Amino acid sequence: MKLTVLGAAREVTGSSYLVETDTVRFLVDCGMVQGAARDAATRNRQPFAFNPRSLDFALLTHAHIDHSGMLPKLTKDGFGGPILTTPATADLLDVMLRDSAHIQEMDAARAARGGRGTRRATPGPTVPIYTMTDAEACLRQLKTHPYDACIAPHPDVVCIFRDAGHILGSAIIEVWVAEAGETVKLVFSGDLGQPGRAILHDPTPIADADILVMESTYGDRAHRDQAATLEEMVKVISENRARGGNVIMPAFAVGRTQEILYHLHCVTRQGRLRDLSIYVDSPMADRATQITKSHLALFDEEARSLVGWHEAAPDRPRLRFTASTEESKALNQIESGAIIISASGMCDAGRIRHHLRHNLPRPESAILITGFQAQGTLGRRLVDGARRVRIFGDDIPVRASVHTLNGFSAHADQPALLDWVGHFRRAPSRVIITHGEAQVAETFAGRLRDDFGWPAVVPERNATLEWPPLRWPPLRRAAVQP
Repeated sequence: MKLTVLGAAREVTGSSYLVETDTVRFLVDCGMVQGAARDAATRNRQPFAFNPRSLDFALLTHAHIDHSGMLPKLTKDGFGGPILTTPATADLLDVMLRDSAHIQEMDAARAARGGRGTRRATPGPTVPIYTMTDAEACLRQLKTHPYDACIAPHPDVVCIFRDAGHILGSAIIEVWVAEAGETVKLVFSGDLGQPGRAILHDPTPIADADILVMESTYGDRAHRDQAATLEEMVKVISENRARGGNVIMPAFAVGRTQEILYHLHCVTRQGRLRDLSIYVDSPMADRATQITKSHLALFDEEARSLVGWHEAAPDRPRLRFTASTEESKALNQIESGAIIISASGMCDAGRIRHHLRHNLPRPESAILITGFQAQGTLGRRLVDGARRVRIFGDDIPVRASVHTLNGFSAHADQPALLDWVGHFRRAPSRVIITHGEAQVAETFAGRLRDDFGWPAVVPERNATLEWPPLRWPPLRRAAVQP
């Protein structure tokens, strides 16, 4: 058996893994590279390191673009097999992949005009990575399965999706692969959620694996206590309202926006904030919120209770979703009292850049950063204390206060990651640490080696690991346990 780490190696982007035996070949995730723009643009356009037509099927952990965003390109390049995922993930993909295709087409059209109305002669970027037609073809390949159901996508493969607690529909995938009379169990953690978070359930404990592929986004640190995070959020909003400015909150349209709305409604219900005017300036976030509400069965009990309160309470926040470009532009005429939540979550694209352009120079405004900011992004520069930033070619002074609320992260922190692996009843034979910046991943791998004695490694991109290697003991047989 071979497992090739195609992405998310020593970085937090582009998750993708290829599994091969003599009888089957399949992909787990097919994510777009995000973050540092120049490198991302180049890598996303490169041919796949394998023949897409040779794949039997693909498995998808969740809908975030850094895990799913290259699936339409996979289809475009010849993959015609099923893409297996959960029902909620499929619903989100119907929004997210269409939106991604629209962005690709718009970027290509802009490049063809030379960026400012002059047509460029240079080929390449003037052609989209994939089109809406490719995305729609890809969506037709989705096959959905609920959590905890045994699935057999191939005679030599059985897999089960377990709740990862990261975003709606996110999954840990257990995979049993038969080869030469032996069965090897692989576990792909996907992105693990932080236990005790709002709305979703905690990540499902896993008992065993021969090969564990595990994320490490926050593998070197602990998140701030959520109660303290909420207290800081209330404090920032209250002080901002006294100053007369706006609160700008960059947020991923899927997952983070819904969690922020949940917390703003909670603190209003508790009487800690009153008379809130919240604007969600993201058509995708609007659609994702409606999808989220349609999957109430996946919510925890407290979240279901809050939904009922929101529908009946006269003092609930004033919540408005803006759809058109004109409505979005109108928000920048609001001088004070607005909480504007907009994508992208790392401030590198989308409507959030317009709101930052208008509010960063204003000392009375506040910027609330609520999630991970990858290296090379505008959000990361703000978090790192930049005094001036470039937005739409203009040099913008940063006079607004910038606050980082780490307690809202959708990713498990180091204590939670260690607690999750602590449920394993036996050590995996191989542990592959991915989806973390290089030093973070190495730090977490070191904790697994030191605390658990696990053989954890942090591979380079495109590294292929083969089993059984001569220097390691034979693989143990893993029983399938639905």
